[in-house]
Amino acid sequence: MKKFFIKVFIISILGCFISNLTVLSQGTPKNWQWRGENRNGVYNETGLLKVWPTDGPQLLWKFDGLGEGHTSVAIANEKIYVTGMHDDRLILYLFDMAGKLIIEKEIGKEWNTSWNGTRSSVCINDGKLYIFNALGTLFCLDEKTLNEIWKKDLLTEFDGRNLMFGMTENPLIVGDTLFMTPGGEKFNMVALNKNTGALIWSSTGTGTPTTYCSPLFIGDQEVPVIVTWMAGVKPENAGRDAWIDNYIAAFNAGTGELLWTQTLPSQNDINPNMPLYMEGKILAATGYRGGTWLINLKNGGRESEIVWKNSEMDNQMHGLIKVGDYLYGSGHQNRNWFCVDWKTGTTIYKVPDLAPANVIYADGMLYVYSEKGTMNLVKPNPEKFELVSSFNVTLGTNQHWAHTVIHNGILYVRHGEALMAFKIK
Repeated sequence: MKKFFIKVFIISILGCFISNLTVLSQGTPKNWQWRGENRNGVYNETGLLKVWPTDGPQLLWKFDGLGEGHTSVAIANEKIYVTGMHDDRLILYLFDMAGKLIIEKEIGKEWNTSWNGTRSSVCINDGKLYIFNALGTLFCLDEKTLNEIWKKDLLTEFDGRNLMFGMTENPLIVGDTLFMTPGGEKFNMVALNKNTGALIWSSTGTGTPTTYCSPLFIGDQEVPVIVTWMAGVKPENAGRDAWIDNYIAAFNAGTGELLWTQTLPSQNDINPNMPLYMEGKILAATGYRGGTWLINLKNGGRESEIVWKNSEMDNQMHGLIKVGDYLYGSGHQNRNWFCVDWKTGTTIYKVPDLAPANVIYADGMLYVYSEKGTMNLVKPNPEKFELVSSFNVTLGTNQHWAHTVIHNGILYVRHGEALMAFKIK
């Protein structure tokens, strides 16, 4: 009997040790980019709560004083990074995983003209931080020292054109190449060396301005493809509600060659939604009654064709999530929550709830942060709208626009001045 208890004790100790190793092995990644590993809003988490308490999940910590901004957190190497603006100063905040502020550092200037604050989230890659302000300057910092390695004024150097509400692009890094979209007539899109900022290639592309969008890399075709939105040109003397021919543009990631465009019109040239890619098909959505399109890639990525259009689901800047054969997301001017058939584009149902809202996905559930100030847990169900839990985000200031993040069982919500960490595991 004594040997039995000794054996049980040893097994228990080993079990705890292995359990701790499992927790530690989750750790934090070395690299980080906006909206997750594949830039699609899907976070590979497990064991998350399927229902929240009535007043919401446990608030682990909060920080007030970020300044104005709409950026999400970036997490790497046991650190949390987020930016904000005070007056016209761009500030980088660095926290440990328990929410303790380690340092705040002024990086440069930021947008204080309209809808003030930071737009582009920190990109972390191979020991470097990449921060893009709405004035068009890209900063590269050393992750350990936060010293500046290089910076580029993309609008000045590449003859770009800033936008009514400032640049909002989140940098895309593939291998040693960093892709950005100055939106100039000659330098429409550029590829830079991520270590030095040196120009690798530039493309005349469509020759039209960028349009608040972040690019997406597609690497499973014969040709590596970068796809993004480009703004159309409003007809001269056209009224406020005139339709504008915006573009989805595809570039050869290796050379900058413009492979193809698809004209996707709406009643504005504001197209902040990054395209979504799955299994040879690109989903593009925009607000202002533009709607949602599914585009099929052909000839190894060199050509494309439109499969369907849904004119109702005009998602503007909040992302769409594909679960199984269905799309979930909110409208913009059409203020409904939608479920749409991925294969046909048919609206399965729409309900006047939550919209507009941004959405991410983890462990079988949708996390929907509404502009109304509610954080919502929604079960993706093609048969009916199923709101499981909801709570009010009472901290923070101004618009509820920052996209949420999930990492190691914690939901990070940024609302203007405030950053909150909720335990959802």
